[in-house]
Amino acid sequence: MVDVRANLERVRERIARAAERAGRRPDDVLLVGVSKTVDVERIRAAIAAGLPALGENRVQEARAKIAHLGRPVPWHLVGHLQTNKVRDAIELFDLIQSLDRLELGRELDRRARARGRRVAALVQVNVAGEATKGGFAPEALGEALEALGRLDHVEVRGLMAIPPPVARAEDARPWFRTLAALAKRYGLGELSMGMSADFEVAVEEGATIVRIGTAIFGPRP
Repeated sequence: MVDVRANLERVRERIARAAERAGRRPDDVLLVGVSKTVDVERIRAAIAAGLPALGENRVQEARAKIAHLGRPVPWHLVGHLQTNKVRDAIELFDLIQSLDRLELGRELDRRARARGRRVAALVQVNVAGEATKGGFAPEALGEALEALGRLDHVEVRGLMAIPPPVARAEDARPWFRTLAALAKRYGLGELSMGMSADFEVAVEEGATIVRIGTAIFGPRP
């Protein structure tokens, strides 16, 4: 039996210690519990224990969970978004963390305009140039941000990255530094980086959002 409350408390303590090491306030880091494949009861337990936000990878799974749980906390989309799912994503999620191509930005803008609203997003950066991952190359980011900035109904709040898997958390530090430097260069405030295996290093390097699944909810099936 997974003790979600105890796991959440341990993660919070680790975030706090990492923030203190970097001379930051723990409250400056938003903890997003990634609930992909996690059952509703464990999610409900995490919310009751004070989890401030939830992250889902797929629109359909999020829709089913929101139908059960409602919206006691903000919901973030942290996985790849297909353009044919944009209409539903705008209705379900408070923040799209995976704006990874201009085509998606334009579709978000079109759908948001039709609803008379703006959609908040983070731009995904492929920091290591991995063929298996989406996102803009670091050298193409400036041009992409310029194009996205012309979309009236998309609000770019910052950057997100999923670095390559590493043997030790410390090995992810260069990727986090790359993303932090890009955010600073382009004057962007939000920095979503760090997952269960490496979030303390991400916090030390300036993460304002960490995406934690296994360390809170236990191993996935």
